[in-house]
Formats: sequence, C-alpha cells, structure tokens
Amino acid sequence: MVQDVGDAPGATAQRQTWQIDPAHSAAQFSVRHMMVSTVRGTFEKTSGAALWDGKDITTASIEATIETASVTTREPKRDAHLKSADFFDAERFPTLTFKSTRIEPAGPGKAKMIGDLTIRGVTRRVVFDVEGPTPAIKDPYGNLRAGATATTKISRQDFGVSWNSVLDAGGVVVGDEVTITIDMEIVRTA
Repeated sequence: MVQDVGDAPGATAQRQTWQIDPAHSAAQFSVRHMMVSTVRGTFEKTSGAALWDGKDITTASIEATIETASVTTREPKRDAHLKSADFFDAERFPTLTFKSTRIEPAGPGKAKMIGDLTIRGVTRRVVFDVEGPTPAIKDPYGNLRAGATATTKISRQDFGVSWNSVLDAGGVVVGDEVTITIDMEIVRTA
C-alpha cells in the first residue's frame, strides 16, 4: 500500500489513494529468442496503488506488486522454466515490485517515472517512459478512473536473471535486453 509520506515533488494534502484495477491492467515483457524473434509474456496477477491528486502526474507516487508465478507466455514448458530458479525463481521470490521515487514531466501527455524495480531480490533504479495519464472520468458506478502506459528497457543480467545457452551457430537463446510495458488503469472509489 502506498503511504503519503510527502516525499514526492509537489506532494499535497489533496492526494488520494487510487487502486490499480487488475481486471483492466497488464504487466507485459518482451525479449529476443535466438536473436531471430521476439517472445512476449504477461504476468496475470498485478496489484498496487497510487497516491495522486487526479490532475498533475508529478504529484503521484506508485507502488505495484506482480506475482512471479503468474507469468504466462502461452507455452506451458517455457512458463515452467521461467518460474524456475533459472529465471524468476518464483518459489524463493514470489513477487516483483516497483516503487516510484519521482515523476517528471516529459512533454504534453508524457512523463518520466523514476523508481526502484526489484526482481529476484535485486533492486535497481529504472526510468519508465509514461504516456498519460488520461483525464480522470467517472464510471457508471460513480468511481473515478484514469489510465496510463509505462515502458522501460532493462538488462535482465542486472537483476540476476542470467540463464542462457550458446547456439551452435553463435548467439544465445535468450536476449539480455527486456522491454517491460505496464498498461495501468487506476480507480478511486466513490
């Protein structure tokens, strides 16, 4: 749960808690396979919250948790391998987490979200390029909703995800660079 500690630039008393709506949000990744194609995956269980005034993105702070065992690439054997100690080690590290430290404007409808990403117990500073948030709208139940898309690229090696195999023709089975995309809808209940 995000706590309003007033550490975000422009933090104000008007910030309220917005929950990540898991039914309308997605945490996705893509990585090169054998240097010839891109494999995409999704984590099916995401939760978290944002403190936000509903208007100025720089006032927001966000925390998110993703269950590593919820990874799916639509291939059961690959999914089992990703959950193993070779990759996410879901038994020892059941979650991936992100906690923003600041958000900076980056042009109309865009921002840079800087924060700490933790994978396999290793925390590194990352910068997400954010599109949005959308203007907050009222849903049919009287709740306020807004959305944004955030993307970053990381080196999986930086987080201790280092399994690989060298191909006979050269190259490796799994690329090092991973693109992470978060499509997030947040809701503030009436």
